[in-house]
Amino acid sequence: MRISFHSYCAMGNLSLCSYIIFFFMLHVSTLESVNFKVIGPDHPITVSAGEDALLPCHLSPSMNAQEMEVRWFQSKDSELVHLYQDGKDQTELQISKYRDRTELLKDGIVDGRVALHIRNITPSDQGQFICFFRSPSFFGEATLELKVTGLGSTPRISIDSYQSRGIHMVCESAGWYPKPQVQWRDLRGQHLPSLTEKIIQHDNGLFEAQISIIVTETSSQDLSCSVSNSHLNQGKESMVYIADSFFLGACPWNVAVYILLVALGLLIFTASFFFWKQHKAKGKLVADLEKHLAEKEKLQNELQLRRVQIYQVCQIFKLLSTNSLKCVHGWHEIHQYVQMCMHFRACICACLFIVCILRLVSSCVTHALSLGVLFSLLCCCVLQSGQPTSGLQHPA
Repeated sequence: MRISFHSYCAMGNLSLCSYIIFFFMLHVSTLESVNFKVIGPDHPITVSAGEDALLPCHLSPSMNAQEMEVRWFQSKDSELVHLYQDGKDQTELQISKYRDRTELLKDGIVDGRVALHIRNITPSDQGQFICFFRSPSFFGEATLELKVTGLGSTPRISIDSYQSRGIHMVCESAGWYPKPQVQWRDLRGQHLPSLTEKIIQHDNGLFEAQISIIVTETSSQDLSCSVSNSHLNQGKESMVYIADSFFLGACPWNVAVYILLVALGLLIFTASFFFWKQHKAKGKLVADLEKHLAEKEKLQNELQLRRVQIYQVCQIFKLLSTNSLKCVHGWHEIHQYVQMCMHFRACICACLFIVCILRLVSSCVTHALSLGVLFSLLCCCVLQSGQPTSGLQHPA
């Protein structure tokens, strides 16, 4: 099928038609022109996304290009990026995405050197650019390649959830171009298989990567998430260490067992403390009881002592006051009283000895008076005495 040039242009490809017509006219007009070259960089220009790009080109041999027309095209669509004509920039003809983003640097234009400054580079700017010079007698062009890269953010590792097999970890990083490579690694740098891997491209052309992994208590707990840019041979990495305590949430039965053990330990401690307090209180009661028994025994001994002492006094009084006690004469009776008094203290012995002397002197006349004095002295001496006598014993 044959399609005429007019019908082809009528189908809506006006930009392409204008480009073809423009270059056709230039080719015809320069059949008789002098040969020259437009020279650009012989290597790709690499710019990070979000930064500014500078695309230089120049004429060879050097010549003044102030009166020339300088055009910049993006070759993949042959769209006008920037136009310098009649000694000034013609911004109204450039495509919309480059409007207010480009500037032609003309510091060296008198020597045929210019540079296109593009601000805020995005991934859509990547590709080939054509630097085109035209004068009334000649034209020429050079092709430049612009590469856009994006070194994204540092990977962010987070715990997404607990699962029956372990902990679900997620690694995220954004702002990469071109499509990055992302992977999990252990402490030795060995690759670990990911559970899921998702890489999406946003409207600005940059990529965001997200991968996940299940970490178990038996697997490596030292992890790193690595994201790399193949064009730059650079990347970023984040590391994380998962402590053993985090795995308790992944096993509810373990948590229940730990809680039960803690509760049992508290119960045992409480019971032990209670029994210790009880034992301590019981020991105190036993000690108090022993003390009271000792005091009681001491009081009983003292009571027994007082009874013996009273009995001894009564025996002496009975001995002195009995009707069978006659007036004694001679040293034989005095000797008996002296033997009896040897078993008492000095005061009692003295009293008995005095009574005996009085009785010898006054015979029975003064018996009543001596008996009264003796009884008074004996009572005082017995009450002051601390030990029972051994001469007289309590009757059986």
